[in-house]
Amino acid sequence: MIFVTGDKHGQIEYFFENSIIRKIKKKDILIVCGDFGFLWNRSKQEYKNLQWLSKRRYTIAFVEGCNDNISMINEYPVSFWNGGKVHFISKNIVHLIQGELYEIEGKKVLAFGGGFDSNLSDDFENNNWWPESFTSKQCIDDLIKNIEKANAQIDFIISHEAPTAITPCLEEGFKRANAINSILEEIRLHCNFKRWFLGKYHKDKRISPKFHLVFEDVVKID
Repeated sequence: MIFVTGDKHGQIEYFFENSIIRKIKKKDILIVCGDFGFLWNRSKQEYKNLQWLSKRRYTIAFVEGCNDNISMINEYPVSFWNGGKVHFISKNIVHLIQGELYEIEGKKVLAFGGGFDSNLSDDFENNNWWPESFTSKQCIDDLIKNIEKANAQIDFIISHEAPTAITPCLEEGFKRANAINSILEEIRLHCNFKRWFLGKYHKDKRISPKFHLVFEDVVKID
């Protein structure tokens, strides 16, 4: 089975306190919609947390958010998993790369992480930004190729940010559109999809039959 949840921000207790996660089985997959938070500063505690997560019986897959160290993540070699490119952090922890399409339990899952922190200044030099945080032409080319390969028929879309058309439904601080919102809007316009899950907004809320904000909830999808 596939489960989806929201920003974890490196909070290891969530994984052993949440009653649903404790019941996830060996072949199941838990997808985190950005801000996984366990790859940030290479601290001893972070290393211990990753070691603990690496011993879980299920697979943890995540897209990057505003508060993931993408430079650190990109140090891991690119591999393939369920038909798409990933970074294997450990045997059961995988980073889903922007624009990649995965075949998971017979479902087409399109991943497009990345985001901008609206609580930070517009002056990038004073923020936690890396050059790799910005979407590359290669990611866009791969995105287009993968959408065409699927004939624009996608089961589930996983992102951190929202497409531009959804931003009016969000809180005031999140309504200003950015480049990621614009790319996601193009995905919304050009794909037929069943459901779209997104993190960042720290709410558990259905904002339409198709769009689902996730934070603390763990949602089983099928």
